[in-house]
Amino acid sequence: MAEITASLVKELREKTGAGMMDCKKALAETNGNLEDAVDWLRKKGLAAAAKKAGRVASEGLVAVATAGTAGAVVEVNSETDFVARNDKFQGFAAKVAEMALQGSDDVEALKQVAYPGAGRNVGEELTSLIATIGENMSLRRSARLSVGSGVVAAYVHSAIAPNLGKIGVLVALESTGDKAKLEALGKQIAMHVAAARPEALTIEQVDASALERERNVLADQARASGKPEEIIAKMVEGRLRKYYEEVVLLEQTYVIDGERKISKVVQDAAKDMGAPVQLTGFVRFALGEGIEKEQADFAAEVAAARGA
Repeated sequence: MAEITASLVKELREKTGAGMMDCKKALAETNGNLEDAVDWLRKKGLAAAAKKAGRVASEGLVAVATAGTAGAVVEVNSETDFVARNDKFQGFAAKVAEMALQGSDDVEALKQVAYPGAGRNVGEELTSLIATIGENMSLRRSARLSVGSGVVAAYVHSAIAPNLGKIGVLVALESTGDKAKLEALGKQIAMHVAAARPEALTIEQVDASALERERNVLADQARASGKPEEIIAKMVEGRLRKYYEEVVLLEQTYVIDGERKISKVVQDAAKDMGAPVQLTGFVRFALGEGIEKEQADFAAEVAAARGA
């Protein structure tokens, strides 16, 4: 039997909002497996659906760059938020986003590209920046979107400088319609993406393993009602539609008006412009998502300091 530590219980509580005793029981029932414990709590109706966004634990910046039919977003991490406000660090993040716009979205390839005016590549420039500022940093990830005709629009949330902030979003709209109107629509949809955190563009693109996990949880919840299996199957399919409305961008309710689905927003825009409009892709980078940061035990630090 795996040891059920206080930190594991705390992490499960933060993920689910369930009570301490329920979290302890869930971990005991699942042999200390955190994700299985989340599902156990959900099946018992003791936790809300777990989001895939992960815990935001790292500092640094997300930077975006766009140029008409293309856009790029990068994440550059630092140890402290103080460094994220350093002009040299900001300049590096902005420049790398511009370089990603001109090349591929492969981070390792990007690190090998010559950094303008430095006589070294991007990776070497980052090493030099680390030596200058005195704090560890990393170029964590990069993404690029493009369209044949139309726009790639961007939005930065919690911006601390132009195109630099905590959340960066790109939205690709394929259309021959008015560029200014497309840009305005793309910016609004990007704001929606920042707030609503979709995981897929279409139902077909939903991660298969995530869908199967959701289906299993919903089936076990439905069985608790005692209804026959054929009724349970219909209940699950009905609840899956609600799941799609939560995680699929085109199925989500537009946060700007709280009424239309994103798919309807795009359809209405096409009628207004007199030209077809297709939402072909999106990217959302939230600073530090999925990175676990060591949590300091403040009480232990104080006790240690007093002992010293």
